[in-house]
Amino acid sequence: MSNLENPLRNANPPRNLRRTVLPNGMVILTERMEHLHSVAMGVWVKSGSRYEDAPQNGISHFVEHMLFKGTRSRTAQHIAREMDAIGGNLDAYTGKETICFSVKALAGHVPIALDILSDLVLHPVFAHTDIERERGVILEEIKIDEDNPDVLVHEIFTQNFWKDQPLGKPILGTTETVRGFGQSSLFAYHEDRFRAGNMIFAAAGQLDHDDFVRQVGEKFQAVAPGVPELRLHPPVVSAPILLRNKRSLEQVQICMGVPSPPITDENRYATLILNTVLGGGMSSRLFQTIREERGLAYSIYSDLSPYSDTGSLCVYAGTSAAKAREVVTLVLGQFQRIKQEPLGNDELRRAIEQVKGNILMGLESSGSRMSNLARQEMYFHHFFTVDEVLDRLEAVTAAQVQQMAQTLFQAEKIAITMLGRLDGVQLRREEIVC
Repeated sequence: MSNLENPLRNANPPRNLRRTVLPNGMVILTERMEHLHSVAMGVWVKSGSRYEDAPQNGISHFVEHMLFKGTRSRTAQHIAREMDAIGGNLDAYTGKETICFSVKALAGHVPIALDILSDLVLHPVFAHTDIERERGVILEEIKIDEDNPDVLVHEIFTQNFWKDQPLGKPILGTTETVRGFGQSSLFAYHEDRFRAGNMIFAAAGQLDHDDFVRQVGEKFQAVAPGVPELRLHPPVVSAPILLRNKRSLEQVQICMGVPSPPITDENRYATLILNTVLGGGMSSRLFQTIREERGLAYSIYSDLSPYSDTGSLCVYAGTSAAKAREVVTLVLGQFQRIKQEPLGNDELRRAIEQVKGNILMGLESSGSRMSNLARQEMYFHHFFTVDEVLDRLEAVTAAQVQQMAQTLFQAEKIAITMLGRLDGVQLRREEIVC
């Protein structure tokens, strides 16, 4: 496709990206977006639930919560009031491999926003009373997930897919582990993981790189250098068929998944197109077959979860016990079809355009661009231009998608979890054919 035939290429000027490494090893990344009035910035810590020993499961998430509860110079209330006073938004999340603390504020309020963000990340107090209070909050958060059927079935699936491995453990931890965290363990974790070589500071918006680096350097220059000794356990995938009865649910929640390539794999673009064709939108095969044509489910989709050295492709559906086996059979049928029949040109083209649209629209927000910078640094140590990404997507062929389907969808690798009012539903391994 030529540039004249592809208006997306001409609509994307080069990104104004800069990278600086502080003397202590902390990486600072910026993208100048002159048309904005704000700046999104975030501290990314290369840690998460995957790097926790079993007794510490959930400590990354616990520390993330506790950093908002006060610093040596600010109470939690002061942090909230200062952010509201500048119209800023402060947020954080914990994942399997990362923890992120972010703030978005008007460009004129960057010094205040940066001071608040750096203060809460670097100077926690972990007061005993706050620990006990937040412990209760997180225990309630765990209960919320246990009461949410689609979240719970994914959690059960993940725990059994990577059984007895850190990658399969819940990000929130368990009731038992959360009850065991104390001030000394939180300080030890913070000191070990929040080191300069283990953090990335990314920002996007109306900023000047050199001035921004100066401001960040003033806040983070005293952070200890080096990186922690994180143990990355090679993932070993299981493929159980797990049927768990929960009569309080009206539906049967279904997760079906297979191992998929890691985030940096060269086949990631073909895998992305495969997932889009299978269950990535309203025109996808699963949505059209199971919801539109058969009326068997309200919610049906597939999703990719890539990590540094592994990943999963998972199909989710919610249906009745009477229809559960039929849904499983239809999903397996779509696995088999995409293995046996190359995509037609129209379907391939539609999937490519859908993925391109999602990527480009995501890059319209400074927060997404900030996250994009940090993730590319963390996983690739390379910054892909928009044109590079578009070219890689355009290069995906029907044969590559078919080959990826043949690699992924092997009957013996398919894990299935069913949760709900099963009413005698049975499913044996020999019935899993694709």
